[in-house]
Amino acid sequence: MSAATTTAMPGRVGLGAGRLVRSEWIKFRSIRSTFWCYAIIVALTIGLAAIIGLSAPVIGLPEGAEVTQEVANRQIVMLSTASVGFTVLVAAVLGVLIITGEYGTGQIRSTFTADPRRTGAVLAKAVVLAVATFVVSAVATWIGVALVALFQADKGVHADLADPSVFMPILGSSVFVTLIALLAFGIGLLVRSSAGGIAIALGVLLVLPIVLQLVASLVNQQWLLDVSRFLPDQAGGQLYTYESSGAQQTEGVVLDGWAGFGVLAAWVVALGALALATVKRRDV
Repeated sequence: MSAATTTAMPGRVGLGAGRLVRSEWIKFRSIRSTFWCYAIIVALTIGLAAIIGLSAPVIGLPEGAEVTQEVANRQIVMLSTASVGFTVLVAAVLGVLIITGEYGTGQIRSTFTADPRRTGAVLAKAVVLAVATFVVSAVATWIGVALVALFQADKGVHADLADPSVFMPILGSSVFVTLIALLAFGIGLLVRSSAGGIAIALGVLLVLPIVLQLVASLVNQQWLLDVSRFLPDQAGGQLYTYESSGAQQTEGVVLDGWAGFGVLAAWVVALGALALATVKRRDV
């Protein structure tokens, strides 16, 4: 066996999916922004659940009225997922920083040298980000659920946590946070700038829905409201929305949890594919 062959073989072993994931995991947990973003997500999720669960009355129920199972289930879901609107923004910031930080330090050159095709390295980063974000969010959320259930029991609220109408939205909140982190990761991969990536990600999540709804109300065009429901934040929000059996049908397009998941997943896949194709064409 020639020397060239013997030196090439270890390099090919190093490009395996397992090695790439382990390498990205080491980098991921060594970045300070990872710790602080996850710490904020945990603190917000558990802290808000405890505060709201302790102080919130039964929503939408007249004083003295009986707390039905439907009301109890809705109450637990709403209070347990109250922090998602904040934690999803933190996850978006982390999703951007995880990739743009390497561009800022120049470490991305070493990463792509180890994986010249680049696809494996990018997918490994996405896998590590997705798994870590989902686990952190899910653990914190279910701790929050336990606190909310404990505090709300004094108000006569006893939800059935095994009921799919309760379990699925709570699980869906962590799926939503994870998918938004991946969406932001794709944005960061495209723009290669921390400031630019964060601005675009937060603009898509916060500004764009408001602008579309404002314009729709000014020009009285229902189709603009329908379009806004297909934006990442609006569609993904259906993942943690409690679906009441007696809910009234709203005007225009209505997405349920599964449809919202499909739309948000399509956003993530489409943007990720575009970002990956762009990265493969660039020098770095």
